Amino acid sequence: MPEDIKKEAIDNETAENKAEEIEIEGADEESTQAAEEAKDTDMNETESDDDALADADAKADDKSDEKKGLFKKKKKDKKDEQIEELTDRLKRQMAEFDNFRKRTEKEKAAMFEVGAKSVIEKMLPVIDNFERGLATLSDEEKEQPFAQGMDKIYKQFVASLEELGVKAIEAEGNEFDPNFHNAVMHVEDENFGENEVAEEFQKGYMYRDSVVRHSMVKVAN
Repeated sequence: MPEDIKKEAIDNETAENKAEEIEIEGADEESTQAAEEAKDTDMNETESDDDALADADAKADDKSDEKKGLFKKKKKDKKDEQIEELTDRLKRQMAEFDNFRKRTEKEKAAMFEVGAKSVIEKMLPVIDNFERGLATLSDEEKEQPFAQGMDKIYKQFVASLEELGVKAIEAEGNEFDPNFHNAVMHVEDENFGENEVAEEFQKGYMYRDSVVRHSMVKVAN
């Protein structure tokens, strides 16, 4: 074989070997680059997962802190408890005092009314005597100064009692009421209605809304 042909064959073989080496190196570089890209992707995904876990843990910690804060708020301080206890005790004492004051006022009013009724009851016979004395006077005697003076005193006395809340109970001509009238006699008379007061023997009196003395009456039918 001529040397030129042999040399050319060797050169061709060498070129082919170099081309194969270049192809192999290119493939290795592509494989290495793909591997690095995959590794980077995995690292990014891992970092994303780590970030998500970190966020979840942070939220959980925040919720835990909030719960702890709520529990702390619910737990009262001893000073606050003492203040609430003293405030409640003060309110109870004020309510008890108010009830005591109202009860005392009612008792005082009741005692005053009982005392007033007792005094008025002792004064009623004086009025009865005035009325009996004036009823016995004739028309001529009523015109005398002494009788007129007695009549004025009687009317002034009655007016003073009325100003204090004392008033006479209406009886004659009204229906008998055991709450105000005391029946001491019963009569059958067609001129009167059933259970009607025919005659009043003694006037009855009331002080405000309570009876001081019942009217002494005669009831018809």
